[in-house]
Amino acid sequence: MIKKTICLVSLVCLLCACGTTKKQVEQQPVVNIEFSVDSAYLFCAAQCSYGPRVMNSEAHEQCGEWIRQKFQQYGYQVEMQKADLKGYDGTILKSTNIIAKASSQAKKAGGATSSILICAHWDSRPWADNDPDSANWHKPVMAANDGASGVAVMLELARLIQQHDSLNVAVDFVCFDAEDWGIPQWDENGNGADSWALGAQHWAKMFKAQSSASNYQYAILLDMVGGQGAKFYQEGYSLQKAKGVVEKVWQSAASAGYGSFFPKQEGGMVTDDHVPVNDIAQIPCIDIINYYPDCQQSSFGPTWHTIHDNMQYIDKNTLQAVGQTLVQLLFSE
Repeated sequence: MIKKTICLVSLVCLLCACGTTKKQVEQQPVVNIEFSVDSAYLFCAAQCSYGPRVMNSEAHEQCGEWIRQKFQQYGYQVEMQKADLKGYDGTILKSTNIIAKASSQAKKAGGATSSILICAHWDSRPWADNDPDSANWHKPVMAANDGASGVAVMLELARLIQQHDSLNVAVDFVCFDAEDWGIPQWDENGNGADSWALGAQHWAKMFKAQSSASNYQYAILLDMVGGQGAKFYQEGYSLQKAKGVVEKVWQSAASAGYGSFFPKQEGGMVTDDHVPVNDIAQIPCIDIINYYPDCQQSSFGPTWHTIHDNMQYIDKNTLQAVGQTLVQLLFSE
């Protein structure tokens, strides 16, 4: 996924991430709609079945079409926002942001007057440049966690929303492309400025230019939400730009019984798709992203940008924690 730059704000201790016991916190009425983790897991595996979804590859195009069809199956109006974007090395990237909008009929359900945006990136990193074995640095990443997990959670949310008409808000989704073409660690000559989150940058510019753009109440970015032992600390840029949204999501996690996965501690600042959503589109957007303060290989976990980011290391407990938190949030609005 995108080359994320983290600045530690404080020293924090990693809590045990393997517990599955839920402790109810009476902060919100608990939503009695169950997020199907088995379904989300299959959505994640389905994306990986195409192989690494590297820009300009056949696997990338085939998986993008599959994602489009799934959102349409769940009643969404889908736009394939195509653009030729220039990578850090001059490569022209055939990019497609997959924009899934709630149908007009769905937006009328429950008298919905506002919209919420959920987003994630769907492309794979072309280089495993953080792999402990340098022989793998030029190999593509399967991106089960760093990409596919976020899209999987969104697809399951879309499926649930179709089945339940009790939402008081409309929920749109965007799968950002060209997020992970940022300058690799082994390239000493490339220009890394703005080389990450290219699809999100393009989407945000197009969104801002539309006079009839939707007035989103807020947005949530999902990034690496299925890793083993993952915890989701409060990302620093999210706290700066959308602190109220951070507090609302973390409250929802506690109410849903998954507060242990969402420590109320800051986890540093991350360069990710939420930056252009905030700065260019001017939508308050937070980043739900894993953080491993005690992992020597990377604060994004041991599989980040390695050949080991595959389905073997996807944890259903983590997917469930994030998915149920969002169900609690959305159906409490």
